[in-house]
Amino acid sequence: MVNKKPFEAVVREQGATVLRLCRAILGVHDADDAWSDTFLAALQAYPALPAEANVEAWLVTIAHRKCIDHVRAGTRRAMPVDNPPEQPSSLGIPGDGHEELLDAVTSLPPKQRQAVAYHYLAGLPYGDIAALLGGTAEAARRAGADGVKSLRSALAIHPSLAHTSSKGDI
Repeated sequence: MVNKKPFEAVVREQGATVLRLCRAILGVHDADDAWSDTFLAALQAYPALPAEANVEAWLVTIAHRKCIDHVRAGTRRAMPVDNPPEQPSSLGIPGDGHEELLDAVTSLPPKQRQAVAYHYLAGLPYGDIAALLGGTAEAARRAGADGVKSLRSALAIHPSLAHTSSKGDI
């Protein structure tokens, strides 16, 4: 019998990945809310999750759905301001200080942005990405490849950022 980790340990281990993913999909302003919504939903569902389940993939799926909810609700919310009164969390900022990279990721078309984020930030295989986004694994792979190509072109003026490709650097 496999015992599940305490939920606090899951948040500690997966929190940064989920936040990087939310920031890549939504941008900095909405990511913290999506991150919180993800872990609130996960906390409620965690007791029913089988002990042998892939917790990271499960959380990425929840985060994906919460990001969709935030995109849909975006037209009903107030617009963020340049200088918010509180400091945003530094946990999981893609590239830690590479604003050009974050801007380039958020400027990608939605399917490319999601494919890049799910593959390079969350480490999901393209088959799982296809299940999240709809379509085939090949279409997800193509969207990811097109996204990386666009990022390389956009970052050509920033050579120090153009070669970052390990998990967590995008």
